[in-house]
Amino acid sequence: MAAAQPLTIDQLWAFERVAGLAASPDGARAVCSVTRASMDDNRSNTQLWLLSTTGAAPRQLTSCGDKDGQPAWSPSGDRVAFIAKRETQGRKDDTPQIYVISADGGEARRASTFAPGIEAFKWMPDGKRIVFAAWVWPELKGSAAQAKRHKSFTGRKESGYATSEGQYRYFDHHHPMGRVAHLLLLDIASGRITDLFEGQPFELPRDAPNADCFDISPDGRCIAFAFDPAPNKLSSNRLAIGELKLAGRSITIVAQDVAWDFAAPCYSHDGQSIAAIAAHVGKTHTALGQLAIITRGGGWKTLGAKWDHDVNGPLRWSADGQSIYFIAEQRGRCHLWLHELKPASFGIVAEGGWVQTFDIAGTAGDQVIVTAADSINHPVRVHAHRGDGKPLRLERFNDELLAKVKLGTAEEASITGALGDPVQLWLVYPPGFDKKKKYPVTHVIHGGPYAAAGDSFAYRWNSHLLASRGHVVAMVNYHGSSGFGLAFRDSIMGRLGQLELQDIEAATDWLLQQRWADRKRFFATGGSYGGYLVAWMNGHVKPGRYQAYVCHAGVFDRVATWSADSYTHRPMDLGASYWDDMAKVQAQSPATFAATMNTPTLVTHGALDYRVPDHNGLAYYNTLKARGVDARLLWFPDENHWVLKPRNSRQWYGEFFAWLHKHGGA
Repeated sequence: MAAAQPLTIDQLWAFERVAGLAASPDGARAVCSVTRASMDDNRSNTQLWLLSTTGAAPRQLTSCGDKDGQPAWSPSGDRVAFIAKRETQGRKDDTPQIYVISADGGEARRASTFAPGIEAFKWMPDGKRIVFAAWVWPELKGSAAQAKRHKSFTGRKESGYATSEGQYRYFDHHHPMGRVAHLLLLDIASGRITDLFEGQPFELPRDAPNADCFDISPDGRCIAFAFDPAPNKLSSNRLAIGELKLAGRSITIVAQDVAWDFAAPCYSHDGQSIAAIAAHVGKTHTALGQLAIITRGGGWKTLGAKWDHDVNGPLRWSADGQSIYFIAEQRGRCHLWLHELKPASFGIVAEGGWVQTFDIAGTAGDQVIVTAADSINHPVRVHAHRGDGKPLRLERFNDELLAKVKLGTAEEASITGALGDPVQLWLVYPPGFDKKKKYPVTHVIHGGPYAAAGDSFAYRWNSHLLASRGHVVAMVNYHGSSGFGLAFRDSIMGRLGQLELQDIEAATDWLLQQRWADRKRFFATGGSYGGYLVAWMNGHVKPGRYQAYVCHAGVFDRVATWSADSYTHRPMDLGASYWDDMAKVQAQSPATFAATMNTPTLVTHGALDYRVPDHNGLAYYNTLKARGVDARLLWFPDENHWVLKPRNSRQWYGEFFAWLHKHGGA
């Protein structure tokens, strides 16, 4: 066998990516989606795989489609439904539809023919019907009218997008013009579709009308769902929880408060309670999500208000109904947790790495938990957890390839940062690292800012790939990062750039003290908020401390970035709107400090980026060129906030490495 070599971009894209994990009702099996990319074809293919929670070999379940996703087991466990676009049964799907396949294999059957397409779904407890989310024209009645309008709309010759809405696009797509997200009911046998919100002023949240936005009661009589109660829909609005009674289709609001934002409703097994996530955004817009219990007909309350972690969905009740499971970050890792109701307590069930998703099935006496988790040293792996026993690995999708790759070591350190607070620093060393030698050091500054660099195998900024050319990669969890409590997260508001820069500079000071660090070869790179911080550094750090920067999708002009999809959040972060306090906004904008920007910079951006529109990258690049600063631009007409296509990703990494090499890197 050939000796293992440092990770390459082609190997990174050869790893199979696991997602969409769901456990069968009896807990004996799980289904997941597995995505394989082709550098030659410049595309990816996603299929479903069956996994045995007792250790039998995995089996591929689907093979005919190319984007089979969101798998979910029928209540009886004999079928798996999923969303796909296929050509089958004599017709080709124009939009994603629901398909159903026997868990024993065979051909998948198209279950829906809803012209506007399907966004997400859940099975009804009877196994005969499915509730799904879709974008519809709210003034129309019946699926035939929706199909007719859809045909007319998609066949129009005009290309303009016209709207009067405040919330009209998200990351890389515009919300469908004139449509809103409704819940609909599909009868599988007949194909009949009923719009459950028809004639009512309710809709699912526009940012993410997914399966976590709603849940179905165990008796199948009610559906709990998150919605925006404000007449003017905005991404910064506070969501409420409503409950729809299928008989008569009446809707009752079960959780609404002007100071709280609700999400991820989940019925208890007895149907008497609804678990949800509640954030006290009236106190601060950076508020952490807390567990909440909604008593049907009797109000709501939060659980563990003093627990300084951010609860993330989905939520799942334990088989005995005495605990609630969820995911939450903690100091650069993401664990699966449970909250026991009596006595009230929080505990870790499965440690990260980074738990990406999970599911629970089985009975109180034989509960099975399946998790999909990665770490900084390996892609996602799936395990089954039973009681206090050792987790059982269910697949080996990437083991053979990983064995051919030589990775460097990773470790974490703690430094003293802004305000005298301890700040976490992750280090990834190149393969064959020798502490007696000198190495270039590259900061990789994470985005967010409410995110974290951590124990995760990222694909867009893979630390081992970035270290493969002989760099030590440093990743600082600066003030504002998630997983370190509310005070740490909230500390940067109204003074963006200040504390974060102090943390990064403190990390650089610490790194310069290491005998292996080559002080003449320091670099800083970052994307999104990390890109903002790189641009900020160029205006605030004396030239020469860093030999070059890489800025991907970073904010350059805080005023012009009101063109972003998240524009209503920005005054809360900045502590001002530009028309009320221009000085305060400009004090937090890199563009204000352009006169002192002299460090060479590679700027990369995508034209389909609506989170940080590409005029930021273009203005930053143009400014540097006009000032005579060495700069290079990599602009993608077909990428969004991230670089997702295999060939484009290879080009991006190639430009990244070439830029650092040009300026003294390995």
